[in-house]
Amino acid sequence: MHHVEHVEQFHGLPVFTFPPYADPADLPDAGAVAWRLHCGPYSTDEDSGSYWTRFTESVDLGRIRALVFGSPWFDGDGGSDLSELLALRPRLGGLEAVFLGDLEDEEAMISTIGLTDLTDLLDAFPALRELAMRGGEGLEFPLTGHKGLRVLRVESGGLPPAAAAQIAAAELPSLERLDLWLGDEDYGGGTTVEDLAPLFAGVGKPALRHLGLQNSAIQDELAAELASAPVVGRLRSLSLSMGTFGDEGAEALLGGQPLTHLRELDLSHHFLSREMMLRLWTGLEPHGVRVNLTDRQEEDDDPDWAEEPGRYIAVAE
Repeated sequence: MHHVEHVEQFHGLPVFTFPPYADPADLPDAGAVAWRLHCGPYSTDEDSGSYWTRFTESVDLGRIRALVFGSPWFDGDGGSDLSELLALRPRLGGLEAVFLGDLEDEEAMISTIGLTDLTDLLDAFPALRELAMRGGEGLEFPLTGHKGLRVLRVESGGLPPAAAAQIAAAELPSLERLDLWLGDEDYGGGTTVEDLAPLFAGVGKPALRHLGLQNSAIQDELAAELASAPVVGRLRSLSLSMGTFGDEGAEALLGGQPLTHLRELDLSHHFLSREMMLRLWTGLEPHGVRVNLTDRQEEDDDPDWAEEPGRYIAVAE
C-alpha cells in the first residue's frame, strides 16, 4: 500500500514548516519557499491562535507565493476551516498556490480528512495558479470554475462522486494538469464513468495537457471510455496509475484511438499480465511514448478488502 506523507515540494518550491517560537531573523525569504502551517500534537504544543498570529506578523505576506495547510485547519475528524486564509486576502497579493489538508498517515487516515466548499477560496484569489488538496468528505467545487487555475490535484481515498462530477463539468479554461484520486466506494468514493462525461468530452478545459484518473477501482472502465474520448487527442500525458488497471483496460487502450502522440502513459501499480505489459511496451515505446509499468501487483484473494475480485487500489484508508 502507498504511504501518504507530507509534501516536500509544492509549486516548484521547497516546503518550509513555519516553526514554533521562531525568531523572524532565522526565517527564509518569503517568496523562496512554500510555507507550511501546522501545529498541534504532532508538531508543537503552541496554541494555534498564537502560532497563526506570529506567522502573519513575522513573514512578508505580500511576497508569499505558496501556502500549505495542515492541522488544525484540517484534521482527521472531517473538519476544515479556510476562514483565516480568506481573511488575509488583501495581504496575500502574490499568492499563486495553495495545498489543503497536508496530513500524513500517522496524523490522519486520508479518508477522514475533511474538505469544504471551495467557491469562496477560488473567488477570493483570482491569481491562483495551483490548487492541491488531500481528503474528500465535504468537498464542493463551483461549476463556474476559475479563469487562471493551471494545476488541480485531489488526493483522496474516496472522492465524493458529486465533487468529481463538479470538477469534470467546471469551467477551467487555463487548466493544464488535472489529477484526481477517485478512491474506494467504501471510503466515500464511487465515481462512475458517467460522472466524468464532460471531462472525457473535453468540455470547459481546452488547455488540458495532462490527465490523471488514479487510485480507482474502475480503471478498466475508465480506459474503455478513454479509448475514444475526445480529450485524449489534446493530452501529452495520461495516468491511470495506483488502481486496478488490468488486461481488459490495456486491450481497450491498444484497440482505441492512437496514443502515439503521448509523451508518457503512467500505469504504475497495475495488475497486467506480463504478456500484456510486453504488448504495451512494443506498441507504444517505439513511437516515443514512455510507458510506466512499475509496481506490478499480484491479485489478492481476500474478498473482505479487494475493491474488485483480487484487486485493490493503492490508497483507501
